[in-house]
Amino acid sequence: MEHRAKASTTLLDSPPVAGTVPELLAGAVHESPDAPAIRDADGVWSYRELAEAAQAFAGWLRRQGVRRGDRVVAQLPSRRELVAMFYGTVQTGAIFVPLNPAMKPYHLRGVLENAEPVLIVAADEAVAGIKELASVPVLASSDVWSEVETPRAGPDPAGTGYIRPDDVAVLVYTSGSTAAPKAVVCPHGQATFASRSIQQVLGYRPDDVVFCRFPLSWDYGLYKVLLACLGRSELVLAGEESDLVLLRRMRETGATVVPIVPSLATMIATLAARDQEPPPPVRMFTNTGAALPQSTIDALRAAFPGVRVVRQFGQTECKRISIMPPEQDRERPQSVGLPLPGTEVLILGPDGETLPAGQVGEIVVAGPHVMPAYWNAPEVSAKTFRPDPVTGARRLHTGDYGSLDADGYLYFDGRRDDMFKRKGIRMSTLEIEAAAMDVPGVTAACAVPPGDGHDLVLFVSGDVAPHGVLREISRRLEPAKVPSVCRVLAEFPLTAHGKNARQTLTRMLEEESR
Repeated sequence: MEHRAKASTTLLDSPPVAGTVPELLAGAVHESPDAPAIRDADGVWSYRELAEAAQAFAGWLRRQGVRRGDRVVAQLPSRRELVAMFYGTVQTGAIFVPLNPAMKPYHLRGVLENAEPVLIVAADEAVAGIKELASVPVLASSDVWSEVETPRAGPDPAGTGYIRPDDVAVLVYTSGSTAAPKAVVCPHGQATFASRSIQQVLGYRPDDVVFCRFPLSWDYGLYKVLLACLGRSELVLAGEESDLVLLRRMRETGATVVPIVPSLATMIATLAARDQEPPPPVRMFTNTGAALPQSTIDALRAAFPGVRVVRQFGQTECKRISIMPPEQDRERPQSVGLPLPGTEVLILGPDGETLPAGQVGEIVVAGPHVMPAYWNAPEVSAKTFRPDPVTGARRLHTGDYGSLDADGYLYFDGRRDDMFKRKGIRMSTLEIEAAAMDVPGVTAACAVPPGDGHDLVLFVSGDVAPHGVLREISRRLEPAKVPSVCRVLAEFPLTAHGKNARQTLTRMLEEESR
């Protein structure tokens, strides 16, 4: 019998499929025009002011000749103006392409060739370098915004007409840590459905202040713009804030919701343990990217009394797969939660058969939030986005492995790349890293599977000794899963999104073995 997990709500209770991004902002302006919407280090805009800035940018784009379906690249820090550019671009029917300012020329060249934008807006200091890679206008953000804010006589050129839910709103490029970046095509309908479904579970409120440290080029940061809009909440863009003043800024802004990844969570917990001031009024941490060690969860709960630490699991290709309901954050500690409302999760075996509860297989996702494709990548798209053999509906084959329990809760076992065999036993880097993070004193851990010239190697950071870490791991795991080598790093490499940069450590081992 097939075992599929659906959300606890019915489709009748789930958010509507149809919708566009401009409609989300219009709703917030209608209900809460003067409520604070976006704050950065230089000031704050209300929802009315944000909408006015977005409208002005849309008019500027039209004057540049930007039309429906054109791509507009923005490689900028996450500030108020970038949010206005996002809303203004999609309002015209064009496609917004946010890129991380830290993206290197090697990847940037490939991204620009793939996206084929009509113009690029970049930080002033980056314009000259990008011009060497681009064949379209590259404009300094200060010049652009000066023109946007300059009143002009006469009406803007005619708009592009009605925006449909199946129009593409955004191209979200992956980090490119293991391969060339590829862009997930995000239509308005999928983006708004995913946002409403997440909001249905997390429940952002008008009195919430969402403290976001992540770039808008990552969907984790970009969707905070949409979620805050749905909640009529205030979004604080804090990516440029120094780590040293992190807790102070959380206090000053009154942060109540803080999206985290494990590295940021560890930093917050460490700072809070040393801090002598009352904690910021955080009511909810939401985690993604990788599992939080229980020690970090315990430290956050100790530092922020009554806080919920919410586990989430997802991929850009459908935004979010599952969320542990906040009121259940202490239950089923190994689970990553229930499927989003109105969506479905299946666990498939090697021949495509649906596996029963408790068995590990590939996680496959179906629902209105599944994106249609990768941009200009038909072969990769065909492998990832496949039709249901019975209904023909599009399904996302995640490449992740996990299982469902009898109540429909999802458990994540790792990616295909995380799993390997050693001494005849199948294992996952996630299990080894979790055991390492359970060792007192370890603040970060990354396991590198056996490869050319090296056995299983564990990298850690913290005030620990290598032999002591291995001894503690041997008390937690079977002998075959204990790494042959443990190395303590003073500086732990992370991706731009705060995840373990395993590829960097692997290259280091390969170079050492030559």
